[in-house]
Amino acid sequence: MTLTAPPEESVAEASAPPAARRPWRHRVSRFDQNASPYFYISPFFLLFGLIGLFPLVYTVWVALHEWDLLKGEGPFVGLQNFTEILGDAMFWNSIFNTLSIFLLSAIPQLCVALLIAYLLDRGLRAPTFWRMGVLIPFVVTPVAVAIIFSSIFNEADGLANNLLNLIGIADQEWKHNTFLSHIAIATMVNFRWTGYNALILLAAMQAVPRDLYESAALDGAGAARRFFSITIPTIRPTLIFVIITATIGGLQIFAEPRLFDVSNAGGIGGSERQFQTTVLFLWELAFFRRDLGEASAVAILLFLLIVAIGVINFLISRRIATGDAPKRSAAGKKKEEAR
Repeated sequence: MTLTAPPEESVAEASAPPAARRPWRHRVSRFDQNASPYFYISPFFLLFGLIGLFPLVYTVWVALHEWDLLKGEGPFVGLQNFTEILGDAMFWNSIFNTLSIFLLSAIPQLCVALLIAYLLDRGLRAPTFWRMGVLIPFVVTPVAVAIIFSSIFNEADGLANNLLNLIGIADQEWKHNTFLSHIAIATMVNFRWTGYNALILLAAMQAVPRDLYESAALDGAGAARRFFSITIPTIRPTLIFVIITATIGGLQIFAEPRLFDVSNAGGIGGSERQFQTTVLFLWELAFFRRDLGEASAVAILLFLLIVAIGVINFLISRRIATGDAPKRSAAGKKKEEAR
């Protein structure tokens, strides 16, 4: 009978001393290190679930029922509210008005905000004064802004028509013409939000290294070339953020069209709903017609529209970013070859 020697690994394991148990303070410290981040961010998710996620889910539930504002929950109707809304001409009119006002406000707003941020970044005297001055319109309440601009665009004796009369242009129907009413409301939106977006873009511009501007200036690049070749590509993430937030806010516009012509149109968006936005149409369904089911269906459709436009903005921005990458790498290769 032959005896075989045990493997060396098992002998080493058997001879090794037992691992010392970690003290309880070390285990508590390790647990605190791993669990603390989740406890720190949990209030946000709890608050979001309470005031964000739950209302969204409840809105879907209401949209699937026949729901009266005073009588409460009715029978389950499935997608009937959605089909009725999609077949309503006033809904599509509100979508057109919302997109029109959004385009008339967002595009000039972002262009002017970029220009103001660039000028504030050039080292003006008393920069705090100018920055606070740019932010003052944002501090003014939407009600006050709507009242002031409603008076400015008054068709009888408003400031806008008086200025046009000075250059020989007849009075314009700012509150009855569809396109002119959209311009007037877009002007209100631009007045409030341009300075706010300009300060966000200014913060991003101030983070751009000044060495890049100095090198470009030494290479002979002018101010416009430096702005489009250095400033815009560098602040692209912040610019995308501003575009997305402007998109969300522009598609949810309510206060300005609601208060633009209250005396004549009752606040529903004009006598012929020529500037009734989607949120204003939702408000009419809920509180005038007392149909919360269809109003909730409008809210869900508007949510899907905002998400779709946000995704399109993200895809376009990502495509632009990936398209610039080969150019930057090629420029880097040329510099290395020159060295």
